[in-house]
Amino acid sequence: MPDETPKIWPQPDGAPVSCTEKLVVLRENWEELRDVMRDAFEDAVLMGVDEGEMRRMIAEMAASLARPGEQ
Repeated sequence: MPDETPKIWPQPDGAPVSCTEKLVVLRENWEELRDVMRDAFEDAVLMGVDEGEMRRMIAEMAASLARPGEQ
């Protein structure tokens, strides 16, 4: 996972999100998510979970996220 916050947040049509308030929220959420994922990953590996398997499980979790409004 990149340590750097994305510089462009593409919308479905490819245009970048440009609203300042939205960009602040997106940046804050990204940084919080990165920190939580890093902590969970480090804890798991330190407790004996295989590093590759933990990466796979995190990727699967991200891939399984439902679009808002879908269950």
